Amino acid sequence: MDAQLVLILLIVGLVAGILGGLVGIGGGIVIVPALVYFLGYSQKMAQGTSLGILLLPVGILAVWQFHRQEYVSWHAVWLVALGFVLGGYVGSRIALSLPQDTVKKIFAIMLILIAFKMLFLDKKIKEVARTNETATVPRAPQDS
Repeated sequence: MDAQLVLILLIVGLVAGILGGLVGIGGGIVIVPALVYFLGYSQKMAQGTSLGILLLPVGILAVWQFHRQEYVSWHAVWLVALGFVLGGYVGSRIALSLPQDTVKKIFAIMLILIAFKMLFLDKKIKEVARTNETATVPRAPQDS
């Protein structure tokens, strides 16, 4: 795993952690799209990796199912999780230092951005995902 990939994974975790601590979002909204768009993961690989990051141990059976089908990148799980822990701390500190109305506005803006994505960008995302599923694209390296 090269330094650029490690840095991208740590940044994804940091951003997801900050948003998680700040407004209670992060996993499916930040990590999955980031793994798909920035690292070229398939939707299944991104979902399985996100589950590994966020749901251990409560989602262990779901993670195990994705792992059995080789849809979890364990290198990414641990690096993004590290960034997420640090980002969650930073985001929660920021949220606790801001007035409640400001935090609510930040959350509302995030919801608007997500709604915009769902309304106008999902068709393109589905086309890219369909292409990635049918194309012979090498998967992320797997741990044993």
